[in-house]
Amino acid sequence: MLPAAPPPCTFPRRVGSGARASWPPEGQSLSAAAAWAGRTCVCVCVRLPAGPRAAAARSGGRPRREGCRMAESPSLPYRTTGSTLLHPLSQLLGIPLDQVNFVACQLFALLAAFWFRIYLSPSKVSSIVRHAFATLFGIYFAVFCFGWYSVHIFVLVMMSYGIMNLASIPNIHRYSFVVAMGYLTLCHISRIYIFHYGILTTDFSGPLMIITQKITTLAFQLHDGLGRQAEDLTAEQNRLAIKTRPSLLEYLSYLLNFMGIIAGPCSNYKDYVAFIEGRHVHMKLLEVNWKQKGYDRLPDPSPTGAVIYKLCITFVSLLLFLTLTKTYPVTYIVDSQFINNTSFLSRLGYLYIVMQASKPKYYFAWTLADAVNNAAGYGFSGVDEQGNFHWDLLSNLNIWNIETATSFKMYVENWNIQTAAWLKCVCYDRAPWYPTALTFILSALWHGIYPGYYFTFLSGILMTLASRAIRNNYRHYFLSSKSLKVIYDIVTWFVTQLAVCYTVAPFVMLAVEPTIKLYKSLYFHMHILSLLVLLVLPIKPQDHTMKQLQNQVTHNSVKNKKEK
Repeated sequence: MLPAAPPPCTFPRRVGSGARASWPPEGQSLSAAAAWAGRTCVCVCVRLPAGPRAAAARSGGRPRREGCRMAESPSLPYRTTGSTLLHPLSQLLGIPLDQVNFVACQLFALLAAFWFRIYLSPSKVSSIVRHAFATLFGIYFAVFCFGWYSVHIFVLVMMSYGIMNLASIPNIHRYSFVVAMGYLTLCHISRIYIFHYGILTTDFSGPLMIITQKITTLAFQLHDGLGRQAEDLTAEQNRLAIKTRPSLLEYLSYLLNFMGIIAGPCSNYKDYVAFIEGRHVHMKLLEVNWKQKGYDRLPDPSPTGAVIYKLCITFVSLLLFLTLTKTYPVTYIVDSQFINNTSFLSRLGYLYIVMQASKPKYYFAWTLADAVNNAAGYGFSGVDEQGNFHWDLLSNLNIWNIETATSFKMYVENWNIQTAAWLKCVCYDRAPWYPTALTFILSALWHGIYPGYYFTFLSGILMTLASRAIRNNYRHYFLSSKSLKVIYDIVTWFVTQLAVCYTVAPFVMLAVEPTIKLYKSLYFHMHILSLLVLLVLPIKPQDHTMKQLQNQVTHNSVKNKKEK
């Protein structure tokens, strides 16, 4: 039996001139697109000697904070550097002003996106007007949310534009990557260690993380288009390769447009320019033979249905976030009383519940961002075999596939999809060796420098390799009949969900001490099992290695033919 859910572990305090917030401060970034939505995570190094309920009773109804080593509250109050226009609303709702500004900007962006699609369509205005409008509104949103901290965003953008125009083509991707990732890392360090775990600063890291993705994506695709031969590229790299340097307006519009400045997601430059110029939907429709389907001309798909559907998901996610996340605080899984008085299975079960309760904030932020882009007419991905239009080109997650994932790989591929695509573009497909390990390390560095991130991503390497080994060695035995396949899927779903919860817990807790305490209470069982799997089972060649060998053989054969 699992213990009853403890009360929400929040510690009210003054913010600015009166708004109330929860501990730890809202300045802690959890991920790029959900950096704002993830700010109600609670302090994970709390020690409650006699359990949350007893401690709350002894302190007059308020949970008592002891031995917090992740981020001690300084004497100075937390203040936002963004606009205070909505401060009265923040006080009325009891929600931190940063979060109110974020939601307000996204809702306004949603309305602006509809207006942009209807009144500034490519048939009515030039692409220059569309670029300029998208850029100016994006800059305004950045300043509204972050105030003078938005200077960091603009400085990185202009430095990268200079590199793109001054650097040599063979090195443009290297310089852009080092500068963008270096500047992002310095900002992470300053917020966490100089400003005491982000307590005294507004969290501008989310947009900076997205812009870093776009800068490096553009640089690598420009290098592919101008510095490499077509036969050296994969089919995807060849399709997205950029043949000419973008103008300043195009560059600013791609990086700072109002649809993605606050919460992303990252998209490819060629797709974005095609959207601005009115070719985005048309190119996808040309892939289908509409005459065979009885059409005299190309249809005009509307994103309205997709936007409404995604807004419904956003609303449900918000309700779940406001209820589940506060009902099941992550603090409880490292409470000494809880650990000492519950069985291993109960602790494992509660870990699953806590991690499930932490998902809705990401569902909310990413789905709302997707809806904003769709409302502007961006994100059309094509037509399926039944003739249905799909608007998931920029979708950052597939909730059904996440909740039903039967392998670690399947889970990762459907979570933060656009970041996974970026990692594949700039690292996995280009790494000469150990692509999985290097990709996980880059992902951790991009997210920030909280120790919990590195626990998660280094553990993720182990889990991924172990999952791959089991799948490659045993899955084919269960494909002979439907009943065996069902049994295999149920078992692998159960193990995958527990493995993911076990792996991502440090990502939520951030600090070293609670992470070690949690893993000790769970006997490091997933780490031990994964190591045993890798030691016992034979490791088959990875698809990535085989593809590299095939590409090399193809390249050599083409080269030999040219020489002859």
